Amino acid sequence: MPALESYRRSLDYSYAPGMFPAMEALSKAPQLVRRLLLSTRATEGEGVEKLTALAAAHHIRIEVADKALSRISGKDNCFAAAVFEKQPAKLQGNDHVVLHHISDAGNLGTILRTALGLGFHDIAIIRPATDVYDPKVVRSSMGAIFSLRVREYENFDEYRQEFAGHQLYPFMLDGSVLLEEAAKNITRPCALVMGNEGSGLPPEFAGMGRAVRIPHSDDIDSLNLAIATAIGMYTFKK
Repeated sequence: MPALESYRRSLDYSYAPGMFPAMEALSKAPQLVRRLLLSTRATEGEGVEKLTALAAAHHIRIEVADKALSRISGKDNCFAAAVFEKQPAKLQGNDHVVLHHISDAGNLGTILRTALGLGFHDIAIIRPATDVYDPKVVRSSMGAIFSLRVREYENFDEYRQEFAGHQLYPFMLDGSVLLEEAAKNITRPCALVMGNEGSGLPPEFAGMGRAVRIPHSDDIDSLNLAIATAIGMYTFKK
């Protein structure tokens, strides 16, 4: 089989580094997994046994690859990784989370995991943005990406043309509607639109849909994006 390369966006495959993310890949999307990489330090145990059993059940190649694991993860304590094929999903007409120009891999991974936990399964990412297939994102999502429908769009207009019927709820520091008030009378299907970590959403989003504000004390200037998104998702679901 061809040698594995260090990850870059142009590759047609990526990596799910870590025992649990690799397990999620093999459990939730085995049709996408090309190989299972194991470290020589992956001692026999329940986790390793489950990984190898799943790989065998789906006829997935298992390789011992210490150097590749170190290169993929950037760490010396990564004991497993799944090599998986990129396959962008088609979003369904449910409620969406739309991430506009998100730039931090950790934030994106955390949002994906939280979205799965709170019942949001359709995530739109508006470019330019961090690569959803970056192994750092996959790992920080703890493999949640394999249970979600995630799609990248070149710009917001492209997303809007596909889902013109979704009621927009852009989250902005100067939003005209408080979060709890917006959640009292939700028009569904809806899209919670979150902006970049530093700049937020552009001003024109204030005129799109119902601009939402999460109230907080004057002791901070804003909430972390992953936390704000979690608050918004939880409140809308509740």
